[in-house]
Amino acid sequence: MHVLVSGASGLVGSKLVPFLEANGHRVTRLVRREAGANEVRWQPDRGEIDAGALEGIEGVVNLSGESIAEGRWNAAKKQRILESRLQTTELLAKTLASLNPPPQVWVSASAIGFYGDRGDELLDETATAGSGYLADVCQQWEAATRPAAAAGVRVVNLRIGVVLAKEGGALQKMLLPFKMGGGGIVGNGKQYWSWIGLSDLVGSIHHCLVNESLSGPVNAVSDASTNHAFTKALGKVLKRPTIVPLPGFAAKIVLGEMAEALLLASTRVAPNQLKASGYEFQHPEIEAAIRGALQS
Repeated sequence: MHVLVSGASGLVGSKLVPFLEANGHRVTRLVRREAGANEVRWQPDRGEIDAGALEGIEGVVNLSGESIAEGRWNAAKKQRILESRLQTTELLAKTLASLNPPPQVWVSASAIGFYGDRGDELLDETATAGSGYLADVCQQWEAATRPAAAAGVRVVNLRIGVVLAKEGGALQKMLLPFKMGGGGIVGNGKQYWSWIGLSDLVGSIHHCLVNESLSGPVNAVSDASTNHAFTKALGKVLKRPTIVPLPGFAAKIVLGEMAEALLLASTRVAPNQLKASGYEFQHPEIEAAIRGALQS
């Protein structure tokens, strides 16, 4: 398959591109700088893309969007998070719909933030949207793909959980304090974190590209663990104590609104669509997933 990838230089994209190429696919990257070989330039903030250069594209993976975990949330940051997702997704949707023929499939990133803070409720792809800032962002993000779906593209809205990788994301930020013996539960430790190893996320994206039975929302998580279980597993893997808790009020003081949305919210998500379509997780249990992430 000839696959177009946006966000190819990011944490996920930098692993996805060589994986796709190793599996026999041809990859073209969307870039914002001057395009080189196997690249197409775009300027999402200006609504500019060379549609003619996309003729013959059969699959698309959209991973673009400003990091939600870098920097303290304020009004400007929250606006950038939203706009960086809508500008890229709306431009791709309009452009893909205009192609003749359009691509067969588009795997467009979303997030489990769609479900909001739901306690211990088990959430599969049929669950309703939650409330709050991230839930609102995810709903608009997914809605932006509809023009492509209306044009006959099989659109997968991949609701990605906490990505476990030593190169970036939540796990990388936790390594130093845990290695120094400063790790511990966050809040009361009862909140669910739904996670996926980077290798399984890459595998899931490829699975969605080639599996024609998948469309609409797909939960990209391996499992859900309470923060307490996650903390103990990480301490065990690193062979460090986990006795320094981060109370909820302290997390809010340090991180503000982001703490409530990313650390203290409980989102217990099940990967029903991936499992039903035959995807086999490399690391379905938290301790093995952490070990796999640190060894990759």
